[in-house]
Amino acid sequence: MRKKKSCREKLADAKDLPKVVTITPGMRKQWGTGTVVIPAPAEVDEIMKRVPKGKLITINHIREILARRHGATIGCPITTGLFARIAAGASEEDEDHGKK
Repeated sequence: MRKKKSCREKLADAKDLPKVVTITPGMRKQWGTGTVVIPAPAEVDEIMKRVPKGKLITINHIREILARRHGATIGCPITTGLFARIAAGASEEDEDHGKK
């Protein structure tokens, strides 16, 4: 049985990301035309870490930053949300181990 990966391990596993892909015909109804950036998990974490304590950033704002950074039309809402949750989980794991 395989050991479940920690959020910290998932955050470090970039695979082949980030990548910018053309929005397919099946996605156009929901996302429009152009390109979508699928971010790396660490990128989402880095953006979240820049938010000052007591301030808020939305997933949509993170997506806008990613799209500008990569010259894409939009940032992927699905992976950005998933990676934000992984980043939050990694932060909780760090806190559990006494890190700030």
